[in-house]
Amino acid sequence: MTKKALVVTSIANEQHPILQKFAEECVLRNIPFYLMGDTKSPENFNLKGCNYYSIQAQEESGFALAEKLPVKHYSRKNIGYLLAIQQGAETIIESDDDNIPLSNFWEQRERFQTGDKIANQGWINIFNYFSTEHIWPRGYPIELVQQQQELQIISLQEAVDCPIHMALVQKNPDVDAIYRMTQKLPIYFEEDKKLIAGKGSWSPFNSQNTVWFKDAYPLMYLPSYCSFRMTDIWRSFIAQRIAWENNWNICFHSPSVIHDRNEAILINDFKQEVSGYFNNSMIADELDKLSLKSGVGQIGDNLLKCYELFIKLNLIEEQELELVQAWISDLKHLSR
Repeated sequence: MTKKALVVTSIANEQHPILQKFAEECVLRNIPFYLMGDTKSPENFNLKGCNYYSIQAQEESGFALAEKLPVKHYSRKNIGYLLAIQQGAETIIESDDDNIPLSNFWEQRERFQTGDKIANQGWINIFNYFSTEHIWPRGYPIELVQQQQELQIISLQEAVDCPIHMALVQKNPDVDAIYRMTQKLPIYFEEDKKLIAGKGSWSPFNSQNTVWFKDAYPLMYLPSYCSFRMTDIWRSFIAQRIAWENNWNICFHSPSVIHDRNEAILINDFKQEVSGYFNNSMIADELDKLSLKSGVGQIGDNLLKCYELFIKLNLIEEQELELVQAWISDLKHLSR
């Protein structure tokens, strides 16, 4: 059995029912559960089955990145990834404190997959494969949402390499603020389906319900100096672009959590997403133009090139580069 770890970030207390559920299930399965706190987290958090790290504990972890990450930011989750890697995790599951895990959340994911695949189709609305509703994922170019799209599916006879898996969320899916303010919810996706997205097919994926295999760990890095609503989305674009250099695919699955969304002010979400509405299509075009190298050993350099591009495009502040370098340095230290 592959050694797993679960990573979540939260400012809730130990009475939070979903955190309790995660902890109980992790104890049953002997899965380490790493919870990253922030400045608003309770001082004396204590939950059986949960390895909780306050800001102070994160800063005392010995990671170069821990000293540089800004507080009050979702990117504190990066320290959880490093801790899981340090403890020998071969796959890392990540989620959030508003996702209720279903039984299939804990099922073993296989890195090599067969089934339906799509490739070389440009932007794809992955939700179209799992639902007939008019719905699109957060990060999908807003100018494309009214276009009719027929997914060109091929059926694989041999397994392909998928070191990144994302499962959808049921009931309250990860859609953008424009969808939430104009369309209907809840939405229920079809069950027991999966779609493999290969080279040349862009689809955003998030950090709500994602599984990463060891070779892809460097691609987990969440940027700090960008919009909160774009940090995991822009990460996904960079991860896809680098994955293609290694003939890797992204595997999307039917839901394995029910999303019980934390309270949010939609107009504030909209403001946080504006940089994506205006730039997501352009980002893919610019990433396509980059000259990257294949091989797991080249991922660090490729990551730097991608973030240098984002800085050049004025999408992310220049301070980000120092964090990316610290992330790469910490990973190299852990691999010794």
